Parts: sequence; C-alpha cells; structure tokens
Amino acid sequence: MSVASIEELFINELKDIYSAEKQITKALPKMAKATTSPELKAAFESHLQETMGQIQRLEQIFETLGKTGRGKVCHGMQGVLEEGSEVLQDTKKGGIRDAALISAAQRVEHYEMAAYGCVREYASLLGKKDIAKLLEQTLEEEKAADEKLSTISKQVNSEALKIAA
Repeated sequence: MSVASIEELFINELKDIYSAEKQITKALPKMAKATTSPELKAAFESHLQETMGQIQRLEQIFETLGKTGRGKVCHGMQGVLEEGSEVLQDTKKGGIRDAALISAAQRVEHYEMAAYGCVREYASLLGKKDIAKLLEQTLEEEKAADEKLSTISKQVNSEALKIAA
C-alpha cells in the first residue's frame, strides 16, 4: 500500500498502534508474572487494564472513521517486545531481572508516546478534534506509566545494586 495523504498516513499509523497495543496485552501478564517486586507487578497489572481501555478507545476511533483496526502488524513493537522477552531468558528471577524489566517496559512506553504523539497531531491537522482528545488521553496515560516506572526503578535499581555487590 502506498500512502499518499496525511489521512492515509493517519489511518495506517492508527492500525500500527492498534497492533502494538494488542501485542502489549499479551506481554504484560508475562512481565507481571516474572517480577519479584510487588510494586512493579501491580504497575504491570494496572497498565494491562489501562491498555485494554486504550484498545477500546482505538476501536471507538476506527468506528467513528468507518474503518477497521485490523490488517497491519506493528513490527516495531514486535521487536521491542522480543528484546524484552530476552530479559526473561538472560536474567534469573530477582532484583536484576526486575531492573531489566523496567528498562524493557520503558522502551515500550517511549515507543507508544512517540506513536500517539504523531497520530494526535495528524488528527488535529485533519480537524478531528474529538479523536485528537481521545489520543491525547492515551498519550497522557502512557506518560504517566513511564513516570511510574521511573519512580519504581529508584527502589528496584537500588536493591539490584546491592545484589551485585
């Protein structure tokens, strides 16, 4: 498919994000199970519920646009999540793995923040104010999730440092 307009780019990118979010819903339970930090586990479980709401928002956007979210695979998120799953193989359960899981999760959040920021801007350019608001809501949730991970990392990384010593 050759993308020839901002409208087509907007739809294409929304489909990409939809695929990414679906992939994330499969990864988050594995990450929650793999952590030993109760706070990190709770953050992953909470973000899974938030992600389900984000998927619903995207489905609402597709319905408004008269489009479907299916038909595209987000290879970028696939790669980011594959790298994250390597953490489970390369580290034993405990503080070091928890620190690595936070790093992997923050990569996911940053990818999402970039994607949502772009599609929100496209929605604004196209005069789709209601859709832009929905996308902004998700963008703010992704930023908050990243900040929460940063906060948790201070304790987890400190504990991981003690393990290595």
